[in-house]
Amino acid sequence: MRIFPDENLVMNLSVKDVLGDILVVSQFTLFASTQKGNRPSYYLASPPEKAKSQYQEFLVILEELWGKKLQTGIFGADMKVELLNDGPITIWLDSRNRE
Repeated sequence: MRIFPDENLVMNLSVKDVLGDILVVSQFTLFASTQKGNRPSYYLASPPEKAKSQYQEFLVILEELWGKKLQTGIFGADMKVELLNDGPITIWLDSRNRE
């Protein structure tokens, strides 16, 4: 995605163009359903071993495409991630709808 501004402040550059880095953190709770009841349901999430394997496979493929070492979290760990959201926009990526 071209989400970084060029010299005209138009989002025309990719993370590769700006020589940025990529941080990949697994977050299975994104698959939580909160449609009914008072607790989230994880019935759509893959079993832990399958999810870990899929996560590791994703890292290998992305690193091959990226051409340099990625920064990653630890699958299944209790991690504290700090984020500086830089910019006037936030883009929510929905892999199912591509919207």
